[in-house]
Amino acid sequence: MRAGAAACVAAAVAVPLLRKRLRIPAPVTVAACVSGPLGLAVLQPRSKRRDVALFAMQMWAFTMLHELPYDDPERCRARLKTRYPVEIDRSIGAGRLPNARLQRALAGRRGVGALDHSLSWVHWLWFFEPYVALVVILARHNDRFPRAARQMAAVFDIGCAVYFLAPTAPPWWAAANGETGEEEVRRIMVEVGEETWGPAWEKMYEALGGNPWAAMPSLHFATSLMAALMLTEAGPGEGALGWSYALTLGFALVYLGEHYVTDLLAGAALVAVVRRGEPLAEPLVGSVNRVLQRLERIASG
Repeated sequence: MRAGAAACVAAAVAVPLLRKRLRIPAPVTVAACVSGPLGLAVLQPRSKRRDVALFAMQMWAFTMLHELPYDDPERCRARLKTRYPVEIDRSIGAGRLPNARLQRALAGRRGVGALDHSLSWVHWLWFFEPYVALVVILARHNDRFPRAARQMAAVFDIGCAVYFLAPTAPPWWAAANGETGEEEVRRIMVEVGEETWGPAWEKMYEALGGNPWAAMPSLHFATSLMAALMLTEAGPGEGALGWSYALTLGFALVYLGEHYVTDLLAGAALVAVVRRGEPLAEPLVGSVNRVLQRLERIASG
């Protein structure tokens, strides 16, 4: 039992890294990533350390799997959605894209300005913010950590599933490929990145931008919103910081050309589904936990 569980953990790490070189089919990669957290739960008895390790392995799986559709760009391109978010956002923006309106009103005409730099840094800090929120909850409200981590993981996982089912182009890509007509939408973050990081930017971008068509829903906004809700439950001060960041990030994502307003609304809806749907999922979660606990007892002798 322990050998099988350890093999699942090893496969979850190795298979996604080797998938391109060995031409491993996508379903095999998905199965390997999903098996990792389950194997870890069998190997280790329940503890704070194991809870953290499970979430870390879950995030490893998300990071690998959200890139998976872009392993075959031509096949993904054949299913790519570009028009519906443009049309919805033009309705929201009274005939014009909110991205274009904001950039025309606030962006500098030459180069990038202080606002561009500030909002780009807000965007880059997202790579840490959801996890910092969970660390705060782990440190100050340990009893709430499993539920908080479970809800955050559900947001990531459901969003990843949507990326597989309906790959959708972000506004900067749509504009660059003629999908927004005469409305220009710059990708300001890249302009700031090139100016800020110089020659290192290209490698940084390659490392972080694994799938340009993972845009709907906006997991940037959804996870920061989930973090804000969790921090509000932890305390008013933490909640104020969480909401300040989430709302600033939402504005930044539209202004920088990274997401449509539609993407943000879908991200908020995803958070609502996870929060309200958790009681409905509890029987299934409980059944899986009981099976894992039986296997854990067998593995521990």
